[in-house]
Amino acid sequence: MSKPIAETILSMAAERGPLKTICPSDVSRQMFPEDWRKHMDDVRMEAIVLHKAGKVSITQKGIPVDTDHIKGPIRIRIIE
Repeated sequence: MSKPIAETILSMAAERGPLKTICPSDVSRQMFPEDWRKHMDDVRMEAIVLHKAGKVSITQKGIPVDTDHIKGPIRIRIIE
């Protein structure tokens, strides 16, 4: 687990609140502004770890998604 990525996901998601979501690219752009695309998989993987730990939910088009079979864009929401 990448502690800085996980902490940034939790911080940004908490800031948005439980009624709104963040995009993994928001986290990647904040942490790695010069080469954020290169880090998207790392951010998504950390989001999945946090989801499995019960700290965030991951959705696609507002619907919870099976994190073992994600295809396409996701959104991350803090669980309070």
